[in-house]
Amino acid sequence: MRPSILRRFFRRVASTAVLGLLAATLSTTTAAQPAAAAGGLQQITGFGSNPGNLQMYAYTPAGLPANAPLVVALHGCTQTANAYYTNSGWPKFADEWGFAVVFPQTTSANNSLSCFGWFDPAEDTRGRGEAASVVQMVEYAKQTYGSDGRRVYVTGLSAGGGMTADLLAAYPDVFAGGSVSSGLPAQCATSQAAASGCQTGPQKLTPAQWGDKVRAAHPGYTGPWPRVAIWQGTADYTVYPANATALRDQWTDVWGIGQTPASTDALPGNTTRSVYNDASGRPAVETYSVSGMGHGLPVNPGTGAQQCGTTAAYFLNAVCSTYYTGVFWGLDGGAPGGGGDGLPAPTGLTVTGTTDTTASLSWNAVPGASSYAVLRNGTKVASPTAGAYTDTGLTAGTAYRYTVAAVDASGGAGAASVQVTATTTGGGAPATCHSATNYAHVTAGRAHTSGGYAYANGSNQNMGLYNVFVTHTLKESPAGYFVIADGGCATG
Repeated sequence: MRPSILRRFFRRVASTAVLGLLAATLSTTTAAQPAAAAGGLQQITGFGSNPGNLQMYAYTPAGLPANAPLVVALHGCTQTANAYYTNSGWPKFADEWGFAVVFPQTTSANNSLSCFGWFDPAEDTRGRGEAASVVQMVEYAKQTYGSDGRRVYVTGLSAGGGMTADLLAAYPDVFAGGSVSSGLPAQCATSQAAASGCQTGPQKLTPAQWGDKVRAAHPGYTGPWPRVAIWQGTADYTVYPANATALRDQWTDVWGIGQTPASTDALPGNTTRSVYNDASGRPAVETYSVSGMGHGLPVNPGTGAQQCGTTAAYFLNAVCSTYYTGVFWGLDGGAPGGGGDGLPAPTGLTVTGTTDTTASLSWNAVPGASSYAVLRNGTKVASPTAGAYTDTGLTAGTAYRYTVAAVDASGGAGAASVQVTATTTGGGAPATCHSATNYAHVTAGRAHTSGGYAYANGSNQNMGLYNVFVTHTLKESPAGYFVIADGGCATG
């Protein structure tokens, strides 16, 4: 690269903060994509005064009814609106569920790497810059497409995820929900110089201090607050997983619901979902930790109902995050926060017995439930009408994870119960012991992460912070089922 180009590059980026966020992207991106796709994405001009100098693209399904929801989807650095439209999966569910999608686009005229200015108060605060331009796009969609102002949602990847969090904080009166993928807490940084510290490990603030950053973004606002989904790969070394923990702390504090999940369950793609309910028992914040995934948006190409997207640079094959985000927001026709008609999660889920091939469960009945959805390892396996079920055809000496949700008369499933683990008898293999750091246990597949903590696979015991400084001994018996055994680990 010529010296003159280098000087211009560093003047416009101004710090290693954005470079750190983009290092991997730069290594794989070779050319900008076209400004618009031919298959339905349209550029919109004249949507407002546009103080942030953004471009507006939109996808509106044929026959879109009035008062349909609206989703705003923000791309990552060096990406385009077309890239997000093509690979994220949002057009599929816009067609199926009936809503419009706006794809804002920033360019190298704003930032040399086409990053949204999540770290710049002139761009990411209420009434200013790019944030104000995005809200003008929302107003245009409401006027032009008849979008329902009560059901406007925003999602974004990486720098787009950081801007998403800032928009939720600055405009809680505009956005009913958000989804931050590999992104940063709201107002984590207020300068480029401070941004790199957020990427590799944000400030060690209390939940109340993180929450104060949101409350200060729109002083005097009293709610309701947006429902927030947080997606993070455990092997993301561009935006570190500690950001997901900070985001969880920030938005649970804003909701006033604490940082202990009401339920945790397993989804496809080695994904662990943790749910934090509001005072009425509905999910307000959800975290999705994708084990082994790096920096990017989780997609899952295919034609299945819960599949979406196309793999590309920073669109990673794991799980269709767009589907689960849409359900969480209620875009599928369910209630906001997921589930149907407000049925609460069943309580008292218990393993009542096991054999070498069966596991028996029971739980407390939920008033108004017509049936129950029993999920084994994240997949629905049965729909009993009573508060008990025996799962059959299992493998001896194997651990299985179960959750249960109540289903109403219209077929809508409510919130999931807490997760329990049932281990079938038999198998006979001797126990083995493994002593290592929490980081090494996760890397070796003996544990998984959620919200910055490590959990033993099988028993789901909390092992403490996910790092190289905490060490545990795990006992494995049967295969794939681990328990903490720091006091001694006898084999055989």
